[in-house]
Amino acid sequence: MKIFAIRDETDSSKKDLAFLLYYEGAKKFYIELPDDADPWDTPLLLSAFAKRGERSINSYWSELWVRQRVVPADRQNIHQILKELNLKTYDEFPLLLSAMGRCAQDDYYLVPLSEGQLPKEIAKRFELRVEDIVPLEDTHLLVFFRNGKVKKCDLSDYFQSHSQFAILSKRAEYFRNVQMQAGGYGIQWSDSLMIADHELYAIGKSVPLTAEDFRAFVTERVVNTQEAAELLGCSRQYINELVRAGKLQPIKSTDKNTMFLKSDLLKRLWQA
Repeated sequence: MKIFAIRDETDSSKKDLAFLLYYEGAKKFYIELPDDADPWDTPLLLSAFAKRGERSINSYWSELWVRQRVVPADRQNIHQILKELNLKTYDEFPLLLSAMGRCAQDDYYLVPLSEGQLPKEIAKRFELRVEDIVPLEDTHLLVFFRNGKVKKCDLSDYFQSHSQFAILSKRAEYFRNVQMQAGGYGIQWSDSLMIADHELYAIGKSVPLTAEDFRAFVTERVVNTQEAAELLGCSRQYINELVRAGKLQPIKSTDKNTMFLKSDLLKRLWQA
């Protein structure tokens, strides 16, 4: 993760107006505003968030702010510009760094920071980031947070009050395709269907389970086809026959492997 403070060159106090975070692997930007963010000092595109009291800016609006500061991909001479910067393909991040965030429209610029230089108020928000998720039945999610809390989130009311999520209530297969956002900033089904971490934290009800408990469960209680065959003392082909006959139910199947609950296999041994 790369971190930058956003400052104004006309401000001699060098006050940090916001913080830009970039996750290299996912190529996602996020902007964090200070708790005391002043809408009048905050960069224009982000001032509306400050007025509403929102301090973590999602990836869509954060990337939009970045794109306003770099040469657009459809620029007529873009290939020449990329060549001068030794870039083989268009990429917002190196373009942003080429001028450290400066552009002709304003006086903002970027200053590199380490994670330890972030204000405590910003670092504290990381505690609510999503660590892992498990889709359950009937639009419920089991959500593991970075602070160790585990919450069961019933999203039915949220989906009813946000019409764009209606398809997820109707199609269970779509709902189960939920993914974590880069950096654990929340969950998403697409770039337009996202729920922030703090919203999930408020919606969810705590359950007595930790992320380590979940990892231990997966490690100890979930087996692949080869392990299932060893446990039952049979061949992989016989395991596949049991599945085709409906006598053994996998919890997940892919072209390369199939996963089973160890308890289901033990029950089969007990019943043999």
